[in-house]
Amino acid sequence: MSEVGEQVRDGRLVGGRYRLHERIGSGGMGTVWRAFDELVDREVAVKQPRLPGDPEDEEFQRAAHRLYREARAAARVDHPSAVAIHDVVIEDELPWIVMELVRGESLHELLRRGPLAPADAARIGRAVLGALCAAHAVGIVHRDVKPANVLLGPHDRVVLTDFGIAHIQGEESLTASGEFVGSLEFIAPERMSGTGAGPASDLWSLGVLLYAAVEGASPFRRKTVESTLGAILAGDPPEPTRAGPLGPLILRMLEREPEARPGAEEVGAVLDAVAEGKDVPEPPIALQDEVPVGAASANEAVPQAELEPAPAPAPAPEPKSRRPRRTLLITLGVLLLAGLVFGTFVESVLGKDSWTAHRREGMGAVLSLPSQYRLLRTQAASGSRTVTYGTGALRVRLTAWDKASGTPLAEARSWAEATSDPHYTRTSFRGNKDAILADTTYEQSGVPTRAMALIIRTADHRMYQLRVDMPKGTADEKKGTALFKGARARLTLAEK
Repeated sequence: MSEVGEQVRDGRLVGGRYRLHERIGSGGMGTVWRAFDELVDREVAVKQPRLPGDPEDEEFQRAAHRLYREARAAARVDHPSAVAIHDVVIEDELPWIVMELVRGESLHELLRRGPLAPADAARIGRAVLGALCAAHAVGIVHRDVKPANVLLGPHDRVVLTDFGIAHIQGEESLTASGEFVGSLEFIAPERMSGTGAGPASDLWSLGVLLYAAVEGASPFRRKTVESTLGAILAGDPPEPTRAGPLGPLILRMLEREPEARPGAEEVGAVLDAVAEGKDVPEPPIALQDEVPVGAASANEAVPQAELEPAPAPAPAPEPKSRRPRRTLLITLGVLLLAGLVFGTFVESVLGKDSWTAHRREGMGAVLSLPSQYRLLRTQAASGSRTVTYGTGALRVRLTAWDKASGTPLAEARSWAEATSDPHYTRTSFRGNKDAILADTTYEQSGVPTRAMALIIRTADHRMYQLRVDMPKGTADEKKGTALFKGARARLTLAEK
């Protein structure tokens, strides 16, 4: 196969008018050629499809239909930053797409030389947003927003191209079961969980693109497909260090719940301000009231609680402050099975259960658990509250302190002193960088028991501990581990 930039010796004529001259790019769905339109005397770009299998195969036909959709979708988008489609011709029983030739380089190629200044990233992002809004206005979701699909032409022109996997709202999805299209590290988590793609999914991808533009790499890029998927589904993006005034916007665009992300109008206002060196407008204030709970529901009868002593509150070291991010609820609906081909996903054990959100008055948190878990005990002490849920041999405990008496690491060590082989890992949670994951083993009535915990200290000095206890070395240990991961991913903390 020809390499990029290699001349085509025979000058193949496609569609009776487009003379191929030079290969200028390649992607998963085809090769792009620089060509000359002999009918109107102009240079164009021609996309040659690359389809798997035999023309009689269902997979081949599905891919061919997708290319037809690319041309139809892109031709409907009217915006200076959306690539213009001139023609679609049938050659070798396949659709070849003829589009405008944008002279320049891709954003991907530009970023190889280093990250961009926030103002430059904002200018490019604003153009891409304009193309996306034009697409969304006609019911089209791009689904593959990434630096390689952003072309930088002369006179500061920015062009979003390759609507090849665009999903037209209202039409049947062409993606077969187990087939996945798109660039993983730029794909929104709701697409991973199979809940579909909407305009908010493109804004997530644009957020990742902006992060990569100012920081030099995607916040979710990892060494393996499995770890990249895990970072998208459950990891918090690292705090950007070079984004300047773009930083808060980028983090809000990367909220996992689509409803929690800013809308296109708000994103555009911030990008305009940063690109022009003006003050960034404040985000709209969304009032979030904690749901009053009062008495427990009929299926959650609360026995008389025994009070447990709690350490007296003491002033905590002042943490590094930053604007609190919106609360969110992460749904870990799928996991990538190691060893399977890229794009093949299955539901995890947790995804098969119905999860119930539990709100307890005064906790300032929402704990979500599989529906079979019942409230066993509530406890209160000066400055702290604890709720315990369980089923079978598994126990889940959430403790909330009004004021942290120390660090999460100190708290983890305090309850693990009498246990064996404790392990601690620093982590972050919803933008709170002061958090610890703890994993240890102890004896309970002669039975080896494993305890996994997440301990968080918030910017306003509150502290929370989510803990799951499970019999070690049994089938319940596997269930308990999955329970902890699912509860941790779904845990939300109220803002103050």
